[in-house]
Amino acid sequence: MLTAKQNMIECMKAGGHPDRYVNQYEAIKLLFHPFMFTSPSPQKGQTNIVNAWGVTNSFPDNVPGAFPVHTPDKIVVKDIENWKDYVKAPSLNFPQELWDQCKAMYDAVDGEKAFKASFVAPGLFEQTHHLCEMVNALYYYVDYEDEMHDLIKYLTEWELKLAEGICDHLHPDMIFHHDDWGSHDSTFLSPAMFEDFFLDSYKEIYGYYKSHGVDYIVHHSDSYAATLVPDMIEMGIDVFQGCMKTNNVPELIKKYGDKISFMGVIENAFVDHEGWSDEECEKVVRETIADCGMHSFIPCIAQGGPGSVYPGVYLSLAKAIDKVNQEQFGFTPEEQAAMRLPHDIMF
Repeated sequence: MLTAKQNMIECMKAGGHPDRYVNQYEAIKLLFHPFMFTSPSPQKGQTNIVNAWGVTNSFPDNVPGAFPVHTPDKIVVKDIENWKDYVKAPSLNFPQELWDQCKAMYDAVDGEKAFKASFVAPGLFEQTHHLCEMVNALYYYVDYEDEMHDLIKYLTEWELKLAEGICDHLHPDMIFHHDDWGSHDSTFLSPAMFEDFFLDSYKEIYGYYKSHGVDYIVHHSDSYAATLVPDMIEMGIDVFQGCMKTNNVPELIKKYGDKISFMGVIENAFVDHEGWSDEECEKVVRETIADCGMHSFIPCIAQGGPGSVYPGVYLSLAKAIDKVNQEQFGFTPEEQAAMRLPHDIMF
C-alpha cells in the first residue's frame, strides 16, 4: 500500500498507478514561513486587522477566510498613477532564529507520508485588488496598463525574494500558492489580458521554485479558470486546486490530464452549510468520484486549505472517501490512516 504522498505522486503522474483515491489534503502538510508570522492576520471573528502591506482585513463568522476591508479610508492605493507613494513592500530580512523555528516545523513532518508544502498567499492578482479594491483594480487593468504592469513587477520582485528565503532556509518539496483568478462562472480577466499581465511573472516565480529544489506547485484558485489551464501548464503548475464544478473537470482531465492535475470539485456550497449531513457529504463524494475518476484528479473541498466553514464537514468528506476506497480497493480506513499524517484542520 502506498503512502499518501506516494499515492498522490502516482495520481499526478502521466500514466501513474495510484492504488486508491487521494483523500483531499492527506498528502499535503501546509507549513508557514517567517513572513506569515510577522504580518498580522485576523483570526475568525476579528475585524480591522492591518497587515504588513497596510491592507485592512476582517474574518467574519461563517466564511472560509479573511477578506480585505475596502471602505474609502482603508484602500491603500489612493491614486494609481502614484502607487509608489502608497505601496511599500514589507521587509523580508528575518532573524536566523525565526527561520530556525520554521525549519523545525518542516523537519518534524514525516516526508515519506506528506509533502512539506510552503503556504504562500495572497498571489499577484489578489494582492493588486487587496491594495486597490476589486472594482478599482479591474478598471486599472483596462485604463492604467502601464501602472499595473509596474505594480505587478514590484510585487513579483518581492515574491522572488520571498521564494529565495523559503528555498534557502526551509527546503520544501511543494509550494501551495493562493491566487483566485475567477468567480464561480468566469475568470476576472480575459485569457489574453491575464497572459499579458501575469504569465511571465508566474513563470518566473514558479520557475525559481522548480529550479531550487521544489518538486511540485499547487495553485489554489477556488473559481472557474478552465480557460487559463494552458497558461497554468506553461507557468509550471502541477495541480489546479479549488477548481469548481463549473470548470467541467472531466473534460479538462481528458484534454490536459497528462500535463496537470485537478483538485476540488466539491464546492463548499454543496456540503458546507447549516444543516449539513454525513449522507449529503457521501453523496457528493460518490458523484464527484464517478464523474472525475482517480487519475489526475483529487476529490477535495474546494477551499484553499483543509477544513470547512461548518465544523465537521471536512472530516465527513474524508470519511466518505475512505469508505469508497475500502469498497473499491479493499483498504480499511485504519490502513489508510496509517499511510498518512492525521487530518490537519487548518480552517
